[in-house]
Amino acid sequence: MENKMSYTKAIAELEEIVEEIENEDISVDDLSKKVKRASELIRLCKIKLTKTEQEVNDVLKEIEGEG
Repeated sequence: MENKMSYTKAIAELEEIVEEIENEDISVDDLSKKVKRASELIRLCKIKLTKTEQEVNDVLKEIEGEG
């Protein structure tokens, strides 16, 4: 998986996959690949969100310690 992919790009790709599936623009043969890719993208987004949350909490703790 592309570790350097941004959250925004991952979400955009996820939205494309969902749209393809909802509109039935995807063949049965490609469905499995798309679902696996979606799973990877979801995992990437969760990691990025968790990391960002921790960074924000660290900054807030630092600010509270200074005050």
